[in-house]
Amino acid sequence: MQRGKGMKFVGDSRIKQGPTVSRIPKDYSEYPGRTEAFWPNFLLKEWLAGAVFLIGFLILTLAHPSPLEGLADPTDAAYIPLPDWYFLFLYELLKYEFASGNYILLGMLGIPGIAFGALLLAPFLDNGPGRRPHQRPIAVGMMLLGLASVIWLTYTSAAAVDWESRAEANKPVPPSDDVDVVIDTDHPGYEVYETSCLACHGAELEGTAAPALYGPEFDHTAEEIADISVNGIGAMPPDQFTGTDEELEQLVDFILSVNESIEEE
Repeated sequence: MQRGKGMKFVGDSRIKQGPTVSRIPKDYSEYPGRTEAFWPNFLLKEWLAGAVFLIGFLILTLAHPSPLEGLADPTDAAYIPLPDWYFLFLYELLKYEFASGNYILLGMLGIPGIAFGALLLAPFLDNGPGRRPHQRPIAVGMMLLGLASVIWLTYTSAAAVDWESRAEANKPVPPSDDVDVVIDTDHPGYEVYETSCLACHGAELEGTAAPALYGPEFDHTAEEIADISVNGIGAMPPDQFTGTDEELEQLVDFILSVNESIEEE
């Protein structure tokens, strides 16, 4: 008899045979209404949502273009810089008493660090298996609180700024080379101009750190000049002029006299 013939292999009855586990994943069609094919169903929905957002964003930029200011001028000490719109909520936070002054580090690092850290920890604090909002109250609540805070602070900060006037006031106005400006140093308003305006508007009103006070871009009336001198405009802060009412009238008359001399020429 050849070796191996007639031999039988018998399993040990003491060892229980476990269930056979399939390594092949089930097809999504076995879960009707709960799953869908990644291609093309899921990707088509994502592309459609992205296209709607992109078209809406393009329409918004065409209907209401963003006001752009002039080139940055490091010599303009009166210019008040503002962050981009997506950082305005942090800028607005620093205006509150508990996040400014002696508590500036709390406003700069403490509160934003706690807020962003909480959002990072939200998935770990609420790691339930469900995906619906009511099944994950902690994560959803923290996200809604953060979103509402950012929207409110951004809106509050943006509403306090006249963006159109700010952009118009900060447009670069190059001095005209063909204009011969005559400065009457004996005018009673010249001394007032030297004290309050010369540092930013130049010795001949040509504009250095601030716009020129003559030319086609300067079309203010006497009342408007007096109001701007006291209350400011755009990047020009208020209270730049601190003299008397008589000195204010002399200053306005001096600026208008320079413009009248240019028009006569």
